[in-house]
Amino acid sequence: MSERASGGPRFIFITGGVASSLGKGLASAALGAVLQARGFSVRIRKFDPYLNVDPGTMSPYQHGEVYVTDDGAETDLDLGHYERYTDIVARRSDSVSTGQIYSEVLRRERAGEYLGATVQVIPHVTDLIKEYMARDLGDEDFVLVEIGGTVGDIESLPFLEAIRQMRLERGPERTMFCHLTLVPYIPSAGELKTKPTQHSVRELQNLGIQADILLCRCDREIPADARRKMALFCNIRQERVIPALDVDTTYATPLTYHAAGFDDQVLSFFGMESLEPDLAKWREIAERVRAPEGNVRIAVVGKYTVLPDAYKSLIEALAHGGIANQVKVELEWIASEEVEDGTAAETLAGVAGILVPGGFGERGSEGKIAAARYARLQKVPYFGICFGMQMAVVEAARGLLGLDGASSSEFGPCEDPVVGLLTEWTHGNKVEQRKANGDMGGTMRLGAYEAVLAEGSLVADVYGGRRNIQERHRHRYEVNMAYRRRLEAAGLRFSGVSPDGQLPEIVELVDHPWYIGVQFHPELKSRPMDPHPLFTEFVAAAVKQSRLV
Repeated sequence: MSERASGGPRFIFITGGVASSLGKGLASAALGAVLQARGFSVRIRKFDPYLNVDPGTMSPYQHGEVYVTDDGAETDLDLGHYERYTDIVARRSDSVSTGQIYSEVLRRERAGEYLGATVQVIPHVTDLIKEYMARDLGDEDFVLVEIGGTVGDIESLPFLEAIRQMRLERGPERTMFCHLTLVPYIPSAGELKTKPTQHSVRELQNLGIQADILLCRCDREIPADARRKMALFCNIRQERVIPALDVDTTYATPLTYHAAGFDDQVLSFFGMESLEPDLAKWREIAERVRAPEGNVRIAVVGKYTVLPDAYKSLIEALAHGGIANQVKVELEWIASEEVEDGTAAETLAGVAGILVPGGFGERGSEGKIAAARYARLQKVPYFGICFGMQMAVVEAARGLLGLDGASSSEFGPCEDPVVGLLTEWTHGNKVEQRKANGDMGGTMRLGAYEAVLAEGSLVADVYGGRRNIQERHRHRYEVNMAYRRRLEAAGLRFSGVSPDGQLPEIVELVDHPWYIGVQFHPELKSRPMDPHPLFTEFVAAAVKQSRLV
């Protein structure tokens, strides 16, 4: 179904007010999923107000995980929501920051493309924002544009001005403003308060934007009189004040938004009709999460465990593995620094699986090595991702080959650099080269690369007998192939390599029930309705292990 017609796609702009972290990304993803279920095609993109070119050099403690697309963009974690809920492969053009905008404006100015004009926020910056919003599109019915930050932030002003201009240029028949706000419950007063929403909408109105739909985050039902009050004060129809209630699983969000009439009001605003959405798959996913047949405890030994958003896609992929095995995955977060002092056996005792995720830097590395050693010796299912694979190889070099000086050159000079800086690799027909003292941003091995799996290996079985796979990467260091022969002779098989055979992609222990390390990030391609096979099989191995504990 398509009502795109000659006027181009319909743009839905999602803004947020009152407080950050209300869930604009999840709201955008859920709305996209429901519109898809009604037969429409969608695209979702994120415009972030920070001056960084991308989040690639930002601390996980500040920004959460860096989500990587197939085409090698380092993006905001909300793009992970978009992909998981719509299964549309995101592109570099779907993630735009103020840093990218200003970099391009200054490039054009230096190249003389503004013909000597004084370069200003209006029109040059806002024109470029609008250009980026509408570029690289196909025949989508809807383009959902999430504006990062909170209304009132000085950094967001150029983006809000740009979408105001979009309404002026394209008209209400092609643009809609959806504003996400907080309706807090004040226990001492015993009621929900609508004033924060009123103030947030007024802030928008002062910028020339009238919200068309209010999406109200709350932890309980909003009484009819409160909805009526917000509608009156915010100059909006009452039926377009949509409650966004807390849910027991985020995968119920498409269901609850539809039940609240969100998608119905979107279509009503645009004067469109469609059949009722087919949400049967979302109901099945929600029920599997709510009614597992058992549970399994898996330890995540990481560096940024105090902030779960640093591992957002990993958490979701493990949940998908649980859905596939009809179990609830209970995560035990263990800071890798806490197991560096010989307490790994005590700390990890009783877990059914151990996962060591990606990361950078020497801090906590010995704890990750200790976790890999415990998993190897105790035959506990082990899954090492990126840095987790590298530390597993360092552990194998020390424990199986007796190379006590084995380490990574990332931490400085060492006797046996079994992990070293990746300085050259092939991407398609192009040779990529990097230097140790080069820029940090956007210089890693990024995006989708092919790997060839060894016949008869465990990982080939995991992938259903496939010999060639494509996975997303984000790393600057690589296992040193000079140690391959000795490691394989000791039992650590290099079961996946790059097509040219130069770069190791996967290792596995041959005398272990389930011990796999991968250089890529499979969590980025896992979906609730299509769990990644590595997570499905890792959780299955942990379930089997839990019956032995």
